[in-house]
Amino acid sequence: MEGQDEVSAREQHFHSQVRESTICFLLFAVLYIVSYFIITRYKRKSDEQEDEDAIVNRISLFLSTFTLAVSAGAVLLLPFSIISNEILLSFPQNYYIQWLNGSLIHGLWNLASLFSNLCLFVLMPFAFFFLESEGFAGLKKGIRARILETLVMLVLLALLILGIVWVASALIDKDAASMESLYDLWEFYLPYLYSCISLMGCLLLLLCTPVGLSRMFTVMGQLLVKPTILEDLDEQIYIITLEEEALQRRLNGLSSSVEYNITELEQELENVKTLKTKLERRKKASAWERNLVYPAVMVLLLIETSISVLLVACNILCLLVDETAMPKGTRGPGIGNASLSAFGFVGAALEIILIFYLMVSSVVGFYSLRFFGNFIPKKDDTTMTKIIGNCVSILVLSSALPVMSRTLGLHKLHLSNTSRDSETSKPSANGHHKAL
Repeated sequence: MEGQDEVSAREQHFHSQVRESTICFLLFAVLYIVSYFIITRYKRKSDEQEDEDAIVNRISLFLSTFTLAVSAGAVLLLPFSIISNEILLSFPQNYYIQWLNGSLIHGLWNLASLFSNLCLFVLMPFAFFFLESEGFAGLKKGIRARILETLVMLVLLALLILGIVWVASALIDKDAASMESLYDLWEFYLPYLYSCISLMGCLLLLLCTPVGLSRMFTVMGQLLVKPTILEDLDEQIYIITLEEEALQRRLNGLSSSVEYNITELEQELENVKTLKTKLERRKKASAWERNLVYPAVMVLLLIETSISVLLVACNILCLLVDETAMPKGTRGPGIGNASLSAFGFVGAALEIILIFYLMVSSVVGFYSLRFFGNFIPKKDDTTMTKIIGNCVSILVLSSALPVMSRTLGLHKLHLSNTSRDSETSKPSANGHHKAL
């Protein structure tokens, strides 16, 4: 009987691992397909001209798509974990949700952290150097020469970073243990290197989010149709049409000997056409879209911003007054043991909305900063180098989102291993897992 029980437990463990691997693969496949369509929408079409460059661009495109899919997974995992916790609380004995357990959630977080490290430290540097490489002088040009140059550059970059870290550690702690700390690289430093990246991402989020919260109203005002109050759109369209025709006549009558700048006139004509398109869209919009959608969205943004600020302020006061409110790492009730909010499923849904709003605001604030303004992708006119930079930036922001959400008190989810989960997964000393 004991042998049969052991075989049955092994079979159950095997089927559980197969089921979790299948679910992880299907989820990632969906994210990869969506990320591929997003990147190809913005990628410059003229990048694919020569055969060799086309292969290099295609490889960089696949690596960038993989990174963007991992970033999307890192963003969606926190809401997915919150929803799973509430579902397990509401239907604890339901047969059709037995696949949704703590082992699956914990495995997803470990995979997200592993792939984030892989993308940040291996795939994205490889894609950038591979895109910029030409092959060493004296060697036969081709894909192999470019791969060899890329690998050499990656090794040199890794040695440079490790040398800087080792020298800095030795200068800070002047003892024999610090000089020998390089031997503990794999066991101690690398697992916590991603936590340092998450810390820098948190600082970037703290810088971008307030800017994004203020810019969200302007961005939504540009995307939505504003109400036409005391405005005559027909008259504005008529005036802008006359201005467009006048600029077109000036361009058609110009020659190279005329003192006017043709480039400036073409740019002005393009701006006039853009303004005319916006006015025509406002005219074609329905009455409910003009008079109901815009005020409703603005009120919703105001409510979400106010709730976010209030939650953060209350959490800061709790941290200042009560020491027990500090995050305690991975200790906690775990998945499916306790609700995350006093309001149950409604409170969890509100937390998910605020987390998404926080991420969108941080992305808007990131592109609103003057230093990162040139990173804004343009439809069908974004180079692969800029796409790689955008993917890395979004990956850093997404990896810091669980840490900052936990710090600001937007969620109180803990991923502690239960006795059943500890057999199928091991805790990870990385930024994602420590954040929860």
